[in-house]
Amino acid sequence: MNLDDFDYPLPEDLIAQEPLAQRDASRLLVLDRKAARVEHRGFRDLLSFLRAGDLLVVNDAKVIPARLLGHKVDTGGKVELVLTMPLAGADGATWRCIGQASKAIRQGMKLDFDGLGAEVLAARGDGSYEVRFDSENLQEALERVGQLPLPPYIRREVSPADRERYQTVFAKNPGAAAAPTAGFHFTESLLSQLEAAGVRTAKVTLYVGAGTFLPVRTQVIEEHRMHAERYEVPAHAVQAVERTKSEGGRVVAVGTTAARALETASAGGKLEAGEGVSELFIYPGYEFRVVDALVTNFHLPKSTLLLLVSALAGWDRIRDAYAQAIERRYRFFSYGDAMLIV
Repeated sequence: MNLDDFDYPLPEDLIAQEPLAQRDASRLLVLDRKAARVEHRGFRDLLSFLRAGDLLVVNDAKVIPARLLGHKVDTGGKVELVLTMPLAGADGATWRCIGQASKAIRQGMKLDFDGLGAEVLAARGDGSYEVRFDSENLQEALERVGQLPLPPYIRREVSPADRERYQTVFAKNPGAAAAPTAGFHFTESLLSQLEAAGVRTAKVTLYVGAGTFLPVRTQVIEEHRMHAERYEVPAHAVQAVERTKSEGGRVVAVGTTAARALETASAGGKLEAGEGVSELFIYPGYEFRVVDALVTNFHLPKSTLLLLVSALAGWDRIRDAYAQAIERRYRFFSYGDAMLIV
């Protein structure tokens, strides 16, 4: 498949720069795959499209202040890093990062981020780096010197409000460099209404990396290699999925990250509890093993996330739905409106 076939024109003023005052005040485009029908509703109408026995699977990863601004110790040149994933078997202070600087970042360089020292252990060919930080409590140091890593298409400085709004109400496990943004639309009140209606909830964790914003660099889609992200699917989530399937309910993933965690954990043919690293690339032709429906946001042209929703609903239907959303001036991307694929 050709990457250019998954492009669409998006007016720049539809890219949401700020969150709405109320989380669940966003709009909801509902795409019914079987009926090939689109409805335009509000997110508070979600309950109208779910039923007793359905299972919402949410991602409870919490975004950390993963963006660091500093300088090279030797030259004073500016450098920026975003922490994406701790390295397995390391000491907790060694992370894979993506970064940029006034001149190339090289192995052996010493860096300083407002008193937090670091050394570049390796410069990888994929544009990422292995960096060891000089801190016995890196999480505490990040809270002191780090910034929230807003997506690059949000063209403003981080505000105090982002500390709360660039997290979901499910956020519990710190370690993500980007938010599972489909969860932004949920409130405790809406969750209580869903629970009262018999819609259950289960939690998985996928620590979203900054690589989620990296473009697909191969024209032939099948040649693209996904960035790695840590995930965990606990036993209670597996049990909830099995119960839902056995009773005829639907597994509704809240976000592409929850969907990837579930599908990665079922790669052996059966959903299994455990943790690991997901590099699963879902694009049209993929057969979903676990996910029946998806709550998601609107995604960038030619992105891996757009390919995932196209795998679930079909690119022709997604393209038509996006065209309607643009015509009706939906808000796009992280702080934008929502979509439900059933």
